[in-house]
Amino acid sequence: MKLIHFTDTHLCLPGESLYGQSPEERLQACIDSINEEHGDAALCVITGDLTHRGDPAAFELLQTLIGQLRIPCQLVIGNHDHRERLCRQFPELGRDEHGFVQSVTHTEAGTLIFMDSVKNGTHAGAYCAKRRDWLALQLEQAPGDVYLFMHHAPFATGIKAMDQIGLDCEDAAALKALLKAHGRVRHLFFGHYHRPIHGTWAGIGFSTLRSMNHQVVLDLTTPDRLAFNHEPPAYAVALLDRDQVVIHDHEFMDMSARFMPGDEPECDQQ
Repeated sequence: MKLIHFTDTHLCLPGESLYGQSPEERLQACIDSINEEHGDAALCVITGDLTHRGDPAAFELLQTLIGQLRIPCQLVIGNHDHRERLCRQFPELGRDEHGFVQSVTHTEAGTLIFMDSVKNGTHAGAYCAKRRDWLALQLEQAPGDVYLFMHHAPFATGIKAMDQIGLDCEDAAALKALLKAHGRVRHLFFGHYHRPIHGTWAGIGFSTLRSMNHQVVLDLTTPDRLAFNHEPPAYAVALLDRDQVVIHDHEFMDMSARFMPGDEPECDQQ
């Protein structure tokens, strides 16, 4: 199964820029690239911060843009979004019995679970007992491998300023225990960090990548100050197989020239 993952589109009002860039134009370029290069993918998942301020007009713009995708698209809520406005614009989004934006899709590769880690009134995340009870039921009913999608990472990444607005520590510990007890979660896709980060946690592979608009500077020492830059955005092409998970990060706006071996000298002669 081929799956497209990207995150943190941070859409503003139509035509509005953010930190000197146009999130609308960048998302349009992303969609054009996916349609041209990966139109055979089974699904596209956007892991939160769909908008920058949760404006209804931004959600409407998002609906217009992703409506151009030639493949199905699943949305995950992030801390910059607004739960009720999101669901008003996308009424087809699944919600659990407590109103959290959580749902499940069964595919040939396994069960995909989309989680709501938003803690109202803050940019930090939460995954409370009500949400964990829902997740426990989905894990129990999943017939095979499971892939998780959420906005906040349930662990520290080393980027201290971002870890301070990560998932609540107690919630993260309880989630870790739940997933370890289940034992069949193969990969966790998340957003929030605006950095390409890959590794394992609790025996589970994980990955995230740069946002569509602005990136977080790789700073592993400063605890109280966050800096942004404009490294190029990327989306991920994930190949999910019975024996492996392979993820390619594609910097789709990279304009460097392509060439074949032999077209350019391997080294310059002095």
